[in-house]
Amino acid sequence: MTTLMEKSVRRIDQLDYLKCIFITLMVIFHLVYIGDKYPYAKQVVYTFHMPAFLVLSGYLLNVRKEVRPFLRNMGWIFIPYAVMEAAYVLGASLLPVREHIGHLTFPLLMEKVLLSPIGPYWYLHTLVLCSLLYYAVHRLGTRLHLLPFIVVLGVVLAGVSYGLHLCSPANAFYFLVGAAVRRSGRSFLDCFPPLVWAIVPAVVLCCFPVNLNRFTPGGMVITYCVICFLLWTYQRLPQRILSSFLMIGRNTLPILLFSPLFTILSKSFLPFLAFDPTGMLFLCLATAFTLAGSLGIAWVMDRCRVSRWFCGKEKMLQ
Repeated sequence: MTTLMEKSVRRIDQLDYLKCIFITLMVIFHLVYIGDKYPYAKQVVYTFHMPAFLVLSGYLLNVRKEVRPFLRNMGWIFIPYAVMEAAYVLGASLLPVREHIGHLTFPLLMEKVLLSPIGPYWYLHTLVLCSLLYYAVHRLGTRLHLLPFIVVLGVVLAGVSYGLHLCSPANAFYFLVGAAVRRSGRSFLDCFPPLVWAIVPAVVLCCFPVNLNRFTPGGMVITYCVICFLLWTYQRLPQRILSSFLMIGRNTLPILLFSPLFTILSKSFLPFLAFDPTGMLFLCLATAFTLAGSLGIAWVMDRCRVSRWFCGKEKMLQ
Protein backbone atom coordinates (compact mmCIF):
# COMPACT_ATOMS: atom_id res chain seq x y z
CA MET A 1 0.00 0.00 0.00
CA THR A 2 1.31 3.44 -0.86
CA THR A 3 1.85 5.58 2.21
CA LEU A 4 1.80 9.33 2.55
CA MET A 5 5.58 9.24 2.67
CA GLU A 6 5.67 7.63 -0.75
CA LYS A 7 3.70 10.26 -2.56
CA SER A 8 3.52 14.01 -2.49
CA VAL A 9 0.92 15.59 -0.25
CA ARG A 10 -1.92 17.18 -2.15
CA ARG A 11 -2.72 20.74 -1.13
CA ILE A 12 -4.53 20.67 2.21
CA ASP A 13 -6.70 23.71 2.86
CA GLN A 14 -6.31 23.41 6.62
CA LEU A 15 -2.54 23.78 6.31
CA ASP A 16 -2.88 26.85 4.10
CA TYR A 17 -5.18 28.28 6.76
CA LEU A 18 -2.54 27.69 9.43
CA LYS A 19 0.13 29.27 7.24
CA CYS A 20 -2.07 32.34 6.81
CA ILE A 21 -2.48 32.76 10.57
CA PHE A 22 1.21 32.32 11.30
CA ILE A 23 2.49 34.59 8.50
CA THR A 24 0.03 37.29 9.60
CA LEU A 25 1.29 37.02 13.17
CA MET A 26 4.83 37.31 11.84
CA VAL A 27 3.92 40.55 10.07
CA ILE A 28 2.13 41.96 13.13
CA PHE A 29 5.01 41.43 15.52
CA HIS A 30 7.61 42.62 13.04
CA LEU A 31 5.90 45.98 13.45
CA VAL A 32 8.28 47.48 16.00
CA TYR A 33 5.59 49.73 17.48
CA ILE A 34 3.30 46.78 18.22
CA GLY A 35 6.10 44.60 19.56
CA ASP A 36 7.21 47.35 21.92
CA LYS A 37 3.67 48.15 23.03
CA TYR A 38 2.71 44.53 23.69
CA PRO A 39 5.95 42.73 24.62
CA TYR A 40 4.25 39.87 26.48
CA ALA A 41 1.92 39.15 23.56
CA LYS A 42 4.97 39.18 21.28
CA GLN A 43 6.70 36.70 23.55
CA VAL A 44 3.64 34.42 23.49
CA VAL A 45 3.35 34.53 19.70
CA TYR A 46 7.08 33.93 19.22
CA THR A 47 6.70 30.77 21.28
CA PHE A 48 4.59 29.04 18.63
CA HIS A 49 4.21 30.81 15.29
CA MET A 50 7.56 30.00 13.61
CA PRO A 51 7.89 26.59 15.32
CA ALA A 52 4.52 25.71 13.80
CA PHE A 53 5.72 26.97 10.42
CA LEU A 54 8.75 24.69 10.65
CA VAL A 55 6.56 21.70 11.55
CA LEU A 56 4.52 22.39 8.42
CA SER A 57 7.71 22.76 6.37
CA GLY A 58 9.08 19.41 7.50
CA TYR A 59 5.76 17.74 6.82
CA LEU A 60 5.18 19.21 3.36
CA LEU A 61 8.68 18.67 1.98
CA ASN A 62 8.63 16.13 -0.85
CA VAL A 63 11.84 14.08 -0.63
CA ARG A 64 10.78 11.57 -3.28
CA LYS A 65 12.01 13.77 -6.11
CA GLU A 66 15.10 12.89 -8.09
CA VAL A 67 18.28 14.70 -7.13
CA ARG A 68 18.32 17.27 -9.92
CA PRO A 69 14.70 18.48 -9.55
CA PHE A 70 15.05 18.59 -5.76
CA LEU A 71 18.25 20.63 -5.89
CA ARG A 72 16.67 22.90 -8.48
CA ASN A 73 13.77 23.59 -6.13
CA MET A 74 16.16 24.34 -3.28
CA GLY A 75 18.13 26.63 -5.55
CA TRP A 76 15.02 28.61 -6.40
CA ILE A 77 14.38 29.10 -2.71
CA PHE A 78 17.99 30.08 -2.04
CA ILE A 79 18.19 32.67 -4.85
CA PRO A 80 15.35 34.95 -3.65
CA TYR A 81 16.53 34.36 -0.08
CA ALA A 82 20.08 35.46 -0.93
CA VAL A 83 18.87 38.53 -2.85
CA MET A 84 16.56 39.70 -0.09
CA GLU A 85 18.95 38.87 2.75
CA ALA A 86 21.73 40.80 1.00
CA ALA A 87 19.34 43.75 0.52
CA TYR A 88 18.31 43.54 4.18
CA VAL A 89 21.93 43.52 5.37
CA LEU A 90 22.69 46.48 3.13
CA GLY A 91 19.68 48.31 4.52
CA ALA A 92 20.78 47.51 8.07
CA SER A 93 24.11 49.17 7.32
CA LEU A 94 22.45 52.35 6.05
CA LEU A 95 19.39 52.77 8.27
CA PRO A 96 19.15 53.29 12.05
CA VAL A 97 17.43 49.96 12.71
CA ARG A 98 17.85 47.67 15.73
CA GLU A 99 19.99 45.25 13.75
CA HIS A 100 22.18 48.08 12.50
CA ILE A 101 25.53 47.03 11.01
CA GLY A 102 28.18 49.65 11.63
CA HIS A 103 30.80 48.71 9.06
CA LEU A 104 29.64 46.49 6.22
CA THR A 105 32.26 44.55 4.29
CA PHE A 106 31.89 41.95 1.57
CA PRO A 107 33.06 39.07 3.86
CA LEU A 108 30.53 40.17 6.47
CA LEU A 109 27.80 40.27 3.82
CA MET A 110 28.68 36.74 2.72
CA GLU A 111 28.72 35.58 6.33
CA LYS A 112 25.19 36.90 6.87
CA VAL A 113 23.86 35.37 3.65
CA LEU A 114 25.53 31.97 3.98
CA LEU A 115 25.94 31.39 7.72
CA SER A 116 24.07 33.73 10.05
CA PRO A 117 21.21 35.66 8.43
CA ILE A 118 19.48 38.57 10.14
CA GLY A 119 15.90 39.70 9.82
CA PRO A 120 13.00 37.39 8.90
CA TYR A 121 14.98 35.55 6.24
CA TRP A 122 16.56 33.14 8.72
CA TYR A 123 13.53 30.92 8.11
CA LEU A 124 14.44 30.37 4.44
CA HIS A 125 18.07 29.72 5.38
CA THR A 126 16.93 27.10 7.91
CA LEU A 127 14.43 25.64 5.45
CA VAL A 128 17.05 25.09 2.74
CA LEU A 129 19.61 23.69 5.17
CA CYS A 130 17.24 21.28 6.93
CA SER A 131 15.63 20.24 3.65
CA LEU A 132 18.97 19.31 2.10
CA LEU A 133 19.94 17.27 5.16
CA TYR A 134 16.52 15.58 5.27
CA TYR A 135 16.81 14.70 1.59
CA ALA A 136 20.33 13.32 2.02
CA VAL A 137 19.32 11.11 4.96
CA HIS A 138 16.27 9.92 3.01
CA ARG A 139 18.36 9.00 -0.03
CA LEU A 140 21.00 7.20 2.02
CA GLY A 141 18.60 5.57 4.48
CA THR A 142 15.65 4.60 2.31
CA ARG A 143 15.22 1.27 4.07
CA LEU A 144 15.35 2.68 7.58
CA HIS A 145 12.23 2.26 9.65
CA LEU A 146 10.62 5.25 11.30
CA LEU A 147 12.47 5.31 14.62
CA PRO A 148 16.00 4.73 13.23
CA PHE A 149 15.31 7.32 10.53
CA ILE A 150 14.25 9.93 13.10
CA VAL A 151 17.31 9.16 15.22
CA VAL A 152 19.71 9.50 12.28
CA LEU A 153 18.09 12.70 11.00
CA GLY A 154 17.98 14.07 14.55
CA VAL A 155 21.69 13.43 15.03
CA VAL A 156 22.51 15.10 11.71
CA LEU A 157 20.37 18.15 12.51
CA ALA A 158 21.87 18.34 16.00
CA GLY A 159 25.32 18.31 14.43
CA VAL A 160 24.67 21.34 12.23
CA SER A 161 22.89 23.22 15.03
CA TYR A 162 24.97 22.45 18.13
CA GLY A 163 28.23 21.66 16.35
CA LEU A 164 28.35 24.03 13.38
CA HIS A 165 25.85 26.60 14.72
CA LEU A 166 24.25 26.94 11.29
CA CYS A 167 20.72 26.95 12.67
CA SER A 168 18.93 27.05 15.99
CA PRO A 169 18.51 23.66 17.73
CA ALA A 170 14.88 24.59 18.41
CA ASN A 171 14.23 25.28 14.72
CA ALA A 172 15.88 22.00 13.73
CA PHE A 173 13.74 20.16 16.29
CA TYR A 174 10.43 21.47 14.96
CA PHE A 175 11.43 20.70 11.38
CA LEU A 176 12.29 17.17 12.54
CA VAL A 177 8.82 16.83 14.09
CA GLY A 178 7.16 17.66 10.78
CA ALA A 179 9.44 15.26 8.90
CA ALA A 180 8.69 12.50 11.43
CA VAL A 181 4.93 12.96 10.99
CA ARG A 182 5.32 12.73 7.22
CA ARG A 183 7.62 9.71 7.47
CA SER A 184 5.14 7.93 9.73
CA GLY A 185 2.59 7.82 6.92
CA ARG A 186 -0.08 9.43 9.09
CA SER A 187 -1.92 12.53 7.96
CA PHE A 188 -1.17 15.84 9.60
CA LEU A 189 -4.77 16.12 10.82
CA ASP A 190 -4.51 12.75 12.56
CA CYS A 191 -1.50 13.90 14.53
CA PHE A 192 -2.89 17.41 15.15
CA PRO A 193 -6.65 16.88 15.52
CA PRO A 194 -9.00 19.90 15.65
CA LEU A 195 -9.74 20.41 19.37
CA VAL A 196 -11.59 23.35 20.91
CA TRP A 197 -10.42 22.51 24.42
CA ALA A 198 -6.76 22.70 23.34
CA ILE A 199 -6.91 26.45 23.94
CA VAL A 200 -7.27 25.87 27.69
CA PRO A 201 -3.82 24.36 28.41
CA ALA A 202 -2.27 26.80 25.93
CA VAL A 203 -3.70 29.81 27.80
CA VAL A 204 -2.77 28.39 31.20
CA LEU A 205 0.81 27.72 30.14
CA CYS A 206 1.11 31.19 28.59
CA CYS A 207 0.34 32.72 31.97
CA PHE A 208 3.77 31.60 33.20
CA PRO A 209 6.75 33.22 31.46
CA VAL A 210 8.92 30.16 32.04
CA ASN A 211 6.88 28.39 29.34
CA LEU A 212 7.40 31.12 26.74
CA ASN A 213 10.42 29.42 25.24
CA ARG A 214 9.74 27.23 22.21
CA PHE A 215 12.47 24.78 23.19
CA THR A 216 10.97 23.91 26.58
CA PRO A 217 8.27 21.29 27.29
CA GLY A 218 5.82 24.11 27.99
CA GLY A 219 6.62 25.82 24.69
CA MET A 220 6.21 22.56 22.80
CA VAL A 221 2.81 21.94 24.38
CA ILE A 222 1.74 25.50 23.58
CA THR A 223 2.72 25.01 19.94
CA TYR A 224 0.84 21.72 19.70
CA CYS A 225 -2.28 23.08 21.40
CA VAL A 226 -2.38 26.26 19.30
CA ILE A 227 -2.20 24.23 16.08
CA CYS A 228 -5.03 21.95 17.25
CA PHE A 229 -7.20 24.88 18.34
CA LEU A 230 -6.67 26.80 15.09
CA LEU A 231 -7.63 23.73 13.11
CA TRP A 232 -10.87 23.69 15.10
CA THR A 233 -11.54 27.34 14.21
CA TYR A 234 -11.03 26.48 10.53
CA GLN A 235 -14.25 24.47 10.65
CA ARG A 236 -16.23 27.44 11.97
CA LEU A 237 -15.31 30.20 9.52
CA PRO A 238 -17.69 31.34 6.76
CA GLN A 239 -16.52 30.27 3.32
CA ARG A 240 -16.16 33.84 2.07
CA ILE A 241 -13.72 34.71 4.85
CA LEU A 242 -11.99 31.36 4.61
CA SER A 243 -11.23 31.81 0.92
CA SER A 244 -9.28 34.99 1.69
CA PHE A 245 -7.34 33.19 4.40
CA LEU A 246 -6.47 30.36 2.04
CA MET A 247 -5.27 32.78 -0.63
CA ILE A 248 -2.85 34.35 1.85
CA GLY A 249 -1.77 30.91 3.05
CA ARG A 250 -0.91 29.85 -0.50
CA ASN A 251 1.31 32.90 -0.92
CA THR A 252 3.41 33.06 2.22
CA LEU A 253 6.70 33.17 0.26
CA PRO A 254 6.19 36.65 -1.29
CA ILE A 255 4.86 37.91 2.04
CA LEU A 256 7.95 36.66 3.82
CA LEU A 257 10.26 38.06 1.14
CA PHE A 258 8.78 41.53 0.75
CA SER A 259 7.10 42.29 4.10
CA PRO A 260 10.16 44.01 5.70
CA LEU A 261 9.89 46.81 3.13
CA PHE A 262 6.29 47.52 4.08
CA THR A 263 6.68 47.12 7.84
CA ILE A 264 9.35 49.84 7.64
CA LEU A 265 7.14 52.09 5.49
CA SER A 266 4.26 51.53 7.92
CA LYS A 267 6.03 53.67 10.51
CA SER A 268 4.88 56.70 8.52
CA PHE A 269 1.29 55.95 9.62
CA LEU A 270 2.02 56.50 13.31
CA PRO A 271 1.74 60.33 13.43
CA PHE A 272 -1.73 60.14 11.89
CA LEU A 273 -2.93 57.49 14.35
CA ALA A 274 -1.58 59.03 17.55
CA PHE A 275 -5.16 59.49 18.80
CA ASP A 276 -5.45 55.70 19.28
CA PRO A 277 -3.52 54.77 22.44
CA THR A 278 -4.14 51.04 21.95
CA GLY A 279 -2.30 50.83 18.63
CA MET A 280 -5.02 48.58 17.21
CA LEU A 281 -5.82 50.91 14.32
CA PHE A 282 -2.15 51.00 13.39
CA LEU A 283 -1.96 47.20 13.69
CA CYS A 284 -4.89 46.67 11.31
CA LEU A 285 -3.81 49.30 8.80
CA ALA A 286 -0.13 48.35 8.77
CA THR A 287 -0.87 44.62 8.54
CA ALA A 288 -3.28 45.08 5.63
CA PHE A 289 -0.80 47.44 3.94
CA THR A 290 2.05 44.95 4.34
CA LEU A 291 0.08 41.94 3.11
CA ALA A 292 -1.38 43.82 0.14
CA GLY A 293 1.94 45.42 -0.73
CA SER A 294 3.85 42.14 -0.62
CA LEU A 295 1.29 40.37 -2.78
CA GLY A 296 1.20 43.41 -5.07
CA ILE A 297 4.93 43.18 -5.73
CA ALA A 298 4.53 39.49 -6.58
CA TRP A 299 1.65 40.34 -8.94
CA VAL A 300 3.74 42.99 -10.72
CA MET A 301 6.64 40.54 -11.05
CA ASP A 302 4.27 37.98 -12.54
CA ARG A 303 2.86 40.50 -15.00
CA CYS A 304 6.35 41.63 -16.01
CA ARG A 305 7.43 38.00 -16.39
CA VAL A 306 10.41 38.34 -14.10
CA SER A 307 9.23 35.79 -11.54
CA ARG A 308 10.91 32.99 -13.50
CA TRP A 309 14.27 34.70 -12.99
CA PHE A 310 13.64 35.40 -9.32
CA CYS A 311 12.06 32.22 -8.01
CA GLY A 312 12.04 29.81 -10.98
CA LYS A 313 8.27 29.97 -11.49
CA GLU A 314 6.16 31.59 -14.13
CA LYS A 315 4.01 33.04 -11.36
CA MET A 316 4.80 33.73 -7.73
CA LEU A 317 1.16 34.16 -6.82
CA GLN A 318 -0.79 30.93 -6.47
